Amino acid sequence: MEKNIISLRGIVAEYDGERVLDGLDLDIRDEEFVTFLGPSGCGKTTTLRIIGGFIEPKEGDVFFDGKKINGLPPYQRHVNTVFQRYALFPHLDVFENVAFGLKLKKMPKEQIADKVEEMLKLVNLSGFESRSINQLSGGQQQRVAIARALVNEPKVLLLDEPLGALDLKLRKEMQLELKRIQQSLKITFIYVTHDQEEALTMSDRVVVMKRGEIMQIGTPQDIYNEPANAFVADFIGESNIVDGVMHKDFLVEFAGVEFDCVDKGFETDEQVDVVIRPEDIKVVPVDEAQLTGLVESVTFKGVHYEIAVDGHGQKWIIHSTLSQTPGTLIGMMVTPEDIHIMKKMEE
Repeated sequence: MEKNIISLRGIVAEYDGERVLDGLDLDIRDEEFVTFLGPSGCGKTTTLRIIGGFIEPKEGDVFFDGKKINGLPPYQRHVNTVFQRYALFPHLDVFENVAFGLKLKKMPKEQIADKVEEMLKLVNLSGFESRSINQLSGGQQQRVAIARALVNEPKVLLLDEPLGALDLKLRKEMQLELKRIQQSLKITFIYVTHDQEEALTMSDRVVVMKRGEIMQIGTPQDIYNEPANAFVADFIGESNIVDGVMHKDFLVEFAGVEFDCVDKGFETDEQVDVVIRPEDIKVVPVDEAQLTGLVESVTFKGVHYEIAVDGHGQKWIIHSTLSQTPGTLIGMMVTPEDIHIMKKMEE
């Protein structure tokens, strides 16, 4: 059985009297890549900082490898952090930046040299030892910050939106790079982002947060294909979310039409949220359709066309490899498996 390296129990945190974490419970396993995902102010960075020891929770306990570590300062935890602002020392070269923590530990010079070389190789910066920090690109500085954190051999690496300052192409490269580093070192990475694509690309598990609470924990596939509620569905990828009524098990009505679905366990005639992904709506001839609508606009997105449709008092978004002509009436079909029924969320 996989062991938990970090456990949070009943964590409450407040800023200026405002509650940002409300009784949070979470287990993070050894050697996994976990991402906290959510909008600004949802508590993801606060959770990270509590794990790192930068802030103390108002209530609740933090366990590391089964031992309670409340009150332990950051430098006594087997945890290192990479922040969005890399906090590198501009007056030191690349080698000295990476070696900084080892020198504080009074490690022998030869050992420091070996470890720094090993880390720079890991982050693809071999040969950059004597470069000054100001000569490096943003992506290279990012790698130095990661090498500096990893050279201390933490059991857990915390990363707080570390790719936020990079351009899109570099971000995508670094996402794959971070995943490769994490897998080769076999240590736990805990990552904070509000970028859903980043979370889906890198993570073993994603923790979706909203207003200090966990909405769902699961693999990227679970979170995308089986969102727990309309908030998760809306936050991860695009979704059509419409009001519906669950008449009975496997039968839902929305947009004035009854549909077979695969969900059950709701009250008779319970008001529900119906979630349909844009790629799951098929465009069909009008006389074969369950729903019809007027094409409002078509946007080319590279892999697909995004088609905005107005029908049955709803706005629909469809992703299709075939374009449509604005102003035309089209038919829409959706299979029972592609209709996701959610309990109405309390606001």
